[in-house]
This record gives sequence, C-alpha cells and structure tokens, in this order.
Amino acid sequence: MAKVKKNGAAHTSRSQLPYHLMLAPGMLFLLLFHIVPMGGLIMAFQNYVPIKGLLGSDFVGLKNFQRLFRLPTFWNVLKNTVVISVSKLVLVTLAAIVFALLLNECRNLKFKRIIQTTVYLPHFLSWVILAVMFSNLFSYTGIINQLAGLFGREPEMFMISNQWFRKILIGGEVWKEFGYSAIVYVAAMTNIDPTLYEAAGMDGANRLKKILYITLPGIVPTIVLMTTLNMGKILSGGFDQVFNLYSPLVYQTGDIIDTYVYRMGLVDLQYSNGTAVGLFKSLISFVLLVVSYKLADKFVGYRVF
Repeated sequence: MAKVKKNGAAHTSRSQLPYHLMLAPGMLFLLLFHIVPMGGLIMAFQNYVPIKGLLGSDFVGLKNFQRLFRLPTFWNVLKNTVVISVSKLVLVTLAAIVFALLLNECRNLKFKRIIQTTVYLPHFLSWVILAVMFSNLFSYTGIINQLAGLFGREPEMFMISNQWFRKILIGGEVWKEFGYSAIVYVAAMTNIDPTLYEAAGMDGANRLKKILYITLPGIVPTIVLMTTLNMGKILSGGFDQVFNLYSPLVYQTGDIIDTYVYRMGLVDLQYSNGTAVGLFKSLISFVLLVVSYKLADKFVGYRVF
C-alpha cells in the first residue's frame, strides 16, 4: 500500500512539473528584483557611502528618518500622494460602477462588445505613449485650448499649472482605468438571479428601480471587496503617469512619494534618505494592506489564507 502511495506521489509530482516550469520565470523575477534587493534596506539606517559599501558605511540608527520627518517637502509629497491616490481610487470605482450598470442595461450585443473593446483599450497603453498624447492635448496650442478659444477663453498652460496638473493626473487615470475596472462589476452582475428581475417586473418595477433595489445590492460585496483590496495602494500615486507628465514647476501639487524617492536616491545620490522614504512607504502600505484584508474578511468573507 505504501509503495502504491509513493508511486502515486511521484506521478503527481511529474504531472505538475510543467506548471512549476511555467512558474519559474516569475519566481526568478521576484527573487532577483524584489527579494534580493531587500538587503539594501540597511541603507536607511546608515550614512551610506558607495565606496565603503553596505558593510563599511557608518550606522546612524534612525537619524535619516528624523531628518526626513523634519523636511517640509516630505509632508507635502505625502499629502500629494494621499490626495491623488484616494481621488483616483474613489473616482475610478464610481466611474466603473456606473459604466458597468449602463453596460448591463444594453440589450444590443454587437454595440455592447464594441463599447467594451473601445473602453478597455486605454488600460493596455503605456503612460509613455499616453503622456505624449496628453502633453499635446493640453499644450498651449493644443486642442483643449483651441476649443476653449471658441468660447472666448484665454489659453491655459495646463501642464505647468499647479491649479490644473493634479486634476489632469486624476482625470487621466479615471479615463484610462475605469473601463477595465468595470469587468469585475459586470461579472458580478451576471451572477445575480434573473428571476429577481422577472419578479420585480411583474410587480411594476421600472429599470431604475431594478438597478437601485436589485443590481446595486447584488454587487455591494464586490464593491466592498475591491475597495478594501485597493487600500494597500493608497501611497502609490502612479509613478509611470506622474514621472512622464510632471516637471519642477508642478512639484507643489504633483510630486508623489515614488518620484520623490527617484529624485532623492538616483538623481541627487542621497541613497540613505531615498531608502528611508521608500521603507517608510512600504511599512505604511503593509499596515494598510493588513487592515484591508481584515476588512475584506469581516465584510465579505474574503480570505487569502
């Protein structure tokens, strides 16, 4: 019996070998670019000098963090990150829900597929490409200013204006991601029992009432789940987008933690301070991630382990 069990286990291992091989490149990427570099976190507690290396640089304890928290620019960057991230999360979620509701009410399947494909497409475009498009649209001689000029408005320098830049970041993210984010809500709507709609129709409920009393309550667990799972991204304002669109003139409202770390660590060569900022962000994100999973477990019963 033991021999049969042993042979069965060996057969199972061999049958799973292709799946492990498929997983290997991703695990190697994770190891090389995420696990191994964590050894560099020690720089946050050192006065790091490249020529001395990690083992030879002087240990300074928490002085880098104390210096960091005294910088007014850091708190401004933190505020920008939270405002931009929370605004993106809320508006993308709202836009995705509204779009999913409208799509769910569409009865023309061909038109529905065309709209879905068109709206999903921006998600797959890089911000390197989209930044060029946005820069042209919002330039001083761009289409937006030309259209505004038809109504007698003076041209605006949108991309270097602290009044407009943050709004462009948030609006651009909503336009790019709401369609793709709606996939989850559309899928959740397909799981709602169709007999509920039939019963509501027999009772005289119109489309709006069906949405308010059947569709929305039916997707509330999905909304709660997606929102709580995204809480861990509150301190990630979208490096690709900001880095490709911002300039020193809009640091006041557009600079986020990731771009701040990039400039401090790789441009200004303040390796210890840049690592301290990155470690601070990672710790807060970890706490938010744990809290979000606790909330997801409490409200919708979602558990990873």
